[in-house]
Amino acid sequence: MRKLLSLRHWQRTFVRIFQLLRSKDVSLLDKLIFSVPVFLYWVLPDVLPFMPIDDIAVTMLLAEWFARRMESKYNIK
Repeated sequence: MRKLLSLRHWQRTFVRIFQLLRSKDVSLLDKLIFSVPVFLYWVLPDVLPFMPIDDIAVTMLLAEWFARRMESKYNIK
């Protein structure tokens, strides 16, 4: 829980995300699996009234999931 509240942790996570999104090793499909849902949730929050989770919270959860998944899939550190 302490890690999730750490600003340093989230800074490193978002740096990893930008590196993964720019990487030529990660496939376009994998990049879209992260980018499209995040973009849609930011643009269309009123269409999804049954989802009371904040936009940034969804982005942070997806960012953490994406970074771990891509680093293990492509053996990137």
